[in-house]
Amino acid sequence: MTLHENTAGAPRSTILVVDDTPTNLALMSALLDMHYHVVTAADGYEALRLLATPPLPDLILLDVMMPGMDGYETCQAIKAQPSTRDIPVIFLTARADTQDEARGFQLGAVDYITKPISPPLVLARVHTHLQLKASADFLRDKASFLEHEVQRRTAELAAIQDVTIHAMASLAETRDNETGQHLRRTQFYVRTLAEALRHHPRFASLLTDDYIATLFKSAPLHDIGKVGIPDRILLKPGPFVPEEFEVMKTHTTLGKDAIEQAERQLGTPVKFLQTAKDIAYGHQEKWDGSGYPRGLRGEDIPLPARLMAVADVYDALITRRVYKPPMPHEDAVQLIAQGRGSHFDPDVVDAFLHLQQQFKEIAREYRDPDPTDESAHP
Repeated sequence: MTLHENTAGAPRSTILVVDDTPTNLALMSALLDMHYHVVTAADGYEALRLLATPPLPDLILLDVMMPGMDGYETCQAIKAQPSTRDIPVIFLTARADTQDEARGFQLGAVDYITKPISPPLVLARVHTHLQLKASADFLRDKASFLEHEVQRRTAELAAIQDVTIHAMASLAETRDNETGQHLRRTQFYVRTLAEALRHHPRFASLLTDDYIATLFKSAPLHDIGKVGIPDRILLKPGPFVPEEFEVMKTHTTLGKDAIEQAERQLGTPVKFLQTAKDIAYGHQEKWDGSGYPRGLRGEDIPLPARLMAVADVYDALITRRVYKPPMPHEDAVQLIAQGRGSHFDPDVVDAFLHLQQQFKEIAREYRDPDPTDESAHP
């Protein structure tokens, strides 16, 4: 089928006429051809073949009484296909019974014209339904555009949010320049643990897809409070004296306070900030209650913080710091295992031990540049 153009250059609407009587096809073609591009089909099967490939007609005039596949069956097949279901169908039939008419509407037809036809009536009905279709197409296209635009804006806002989170977190990390890719590694460690635990009876109700995505987004803010720690302590190349350690411990509270301040400025709850606050404030707590800042014990420690505790300690152990060389993966795994039930949630440790090879691969993929490699420092 091809679209003909009218004298004004605008494409004509295409009408598909389906009738098993050649005389009726000729009559309808002669009536409509002055205004529209007319395509004909001698039965329902031929009509469906024509509708299987574009371009599709703008409206269908469909006879009811046809051999093989009648008009009702043809209409039902048209409305069953996503590509053709929005094309308006007008039944043409000699049947004047209201039950026949009702059946046509039930199948999705927009109108019902009885034979013998009145040419002015047919032209008026066709014009009306083409106008209605044009309006419906416009609204459908507009709705599709708006949906696409909302999706685009949502993705854009999410990307801006992610960049902002990393920028905020990097403020803390750049003051401790030995941590390098720590943010990325801990993000993936936490997500890997959460995905492994999502079907565990203790965690299944919380660890949904949405919540795991929130964990991944929130994880980089776990040490945001380090921005408030003086350089003489944060960058000290040796162990802390007790007074210095007390100051260092305040980074958890400083992180919580910074995130709460952001929440107050937003004026509305934000899920990832609540999760980030749980991580920042609680990732130094220990399962046996000997951690800080509040000495929480067991499941009183928020789950995001328990996941980060394992991720953060593992990464600290295997990473070179100014005061220590990197620890081999196997030794770090042994220390994490020794902390099962004391430092860490036992089930989280069990998941870690099962996933240790994946942790090793994440550490390799996001490893810090080798400080002895001169090619990394142009």
